[in-house]
Amino acid sequence: MATEYGQEHGRGHGHPAGSGFPAYEGAGRSGLPAVLRAPFEGRSRREFGYVLLSLPVAIVLFTWTVTMVALGAGLLVTFLGVPVLAVALAGCRGFGALERSRARALLGVAVAAPEPLRTAKPGVFTWMGAVLKSGASWRSLLYALLQFPWSVFSFVVAVNFWVYGWALLTYPLWFWVFPMYAGQGGLQLYGDAHHSVYLDNPFEITMTSLVGLLFTLVTPWVVRGLTAVDGLMVRGLLGPSRLSARVVELEEDRGMVVDTAAADLRRIERDLHDGAQARLVALAMDLGLAKEKLREDPRAAARMVEDAHGEVKTALQELRDLARGIHPAVLTDRGLDAALSSVASRCTVPVRVEVDLPARPVPAIEGIAYFTVSELLQNVSKHSRARSASVDVWRSADRLMIQVMDDGVGGADATRGSGLGGLAGRLGAVDGVLVVDSPAGGPTRVIAELPWRA
Repeated sequence: MATEYGQEHGRGHGHPAGSGFPAYEGAGRSGLPAVLRAPFEGRSRREFGYVLLSLPVAIVLFTWTVTMVALGAGLLVTFLGVPVLAVALAGCRGFGALERSRARALLGVAVAAPEPLRTAKPGVFTWMGAVLKSGASWRSLLYALLQFPWSVFSFVVAVNFWVYGWALLTYPLWFWVFPMYAGQGGLQLYGDAHHSVYLDNPFEITMTSLVGLLFTLVTPWVVRGLTAVDGLMVRGLLGPSRLSARVVELEEDRGMVVDTAAADLRRIERDLHDGAQARLVALAMDLGLAKEKLREDPRAAARMVEDAHGEVKTALQELRDLARGIHPAVLTDRGLDAALSSVASRCTVPVRVEVDLPARPVPAIEGIAYFTVSELLQNVSKHSRARSASVDVWRSADRLMIQVMDDGVGGADATRGSGLGGLAGRLGAVDGVLVVDSPAGGPTRVIAELPWRA
């Protein structure tokens, strides 16, 4: 159902331009294409250095893991096998911390540490039990076993590509070594007992250099592909598990919900104390004075009662506004369509409202959706300098989608500690998402996603 409050905007249910992947930087500040810049970029040098370091690190890690695990497994017939296995797993966790630091420094892959060991009480035996029961310990051990063959493969491929590329590219500079010191025309391409082919004429030398150029240009991308696999292994095996990450996220969301509820209670208490309560106290005093003057000066008492009547109306209006800010009656009785239409009618710019929902969501989600649109339309009224705005609400699969657009000056940013940041935190507490696309000069598009529960 659509309700018109002004000029209509076209409905756009696509994602805002700012919510997708960042555009790939083609020609950088040097003006060269990426394929020509790659061999000289710092990123390529760091990735190649990562591959070179991976082999010695993998040898040490693999040797430690295989030796300690084999020793611990062999000693399991005695009690000594358990502490040896615990020490082996603890060592793997330590190497995992080293690998996360190395990936962060050279590959730019930031991986959080896995869940810490949780022990009920201090002691060696409880520590050994925690290490052996920790999934992060066994994932670190698996990383040690998988990284060694992959590091050998990566090292061989990367070094061969790099060496052959630069050697062939610079062949015109050093091919003279062969006729002068080796007694042959140049680099031997083929040879047997009866026939030999040497790269010794200008055309062959030039083609050899071009092949080397091709290898040199391809090498950074080959190394980048190899290190991408390393990044996947670090993320998947050395980071927190999905379950532990979800637990941490839920703990943060619970804290956000508690903080939001406490802030709302403080706001309600402040509004009652400074608004309606103060008016009611003044009203009681005025009525007391009117009662005393009723016999002495009825006209003055009547004026005081009339003034008190006006104060009662003002206090009632403040209480209605306060109740509407908590959970309006129209939302409970008639749903989002009517409630959002009421909010839009109080906006300082014309607002088109369109709500297309197959059913009403649960009250909690419905209340958050109402609060979200109310806050966004308040921002439109106060900051946007827009001529018109639109509100669209619809369901997409298992998500409740909200889009608020205006044709104002733009420049809204949820990362600068504004009300949008608090709104994003409130949505995040219920697995919601807030995406703001507001370039300078406008227009502004804000998309909010909430979980759909009917």
